Amino acid sequence: MSDDQQDAERRMTFARLQLEHADLKAAIEAMVAQGSDPLRIQRLKKKKLELKDRMEKLSSKIIPDIIA
Repeated sequence: MSDDQQDAERRMTFARLQLEHADLKAAIEAMVAQGSDPLRIQRLKKKKLELKDRMEKLSSKIIPDIIA
């Protein structure tokens, strides 16, 4: 797989993760507003945090650090 293909795949994965993260955020906010089960909310928050970590790792591969 070429570098361009890998980069495009990473960007698509990143976009999918962003969408999933936003969906979880909205679901958590709705569940909190409804007073849903705190354990379910906590599990969703953990999954949301895991997605954020994955996005940060992927972001560093898409945009490599530039040494000044």
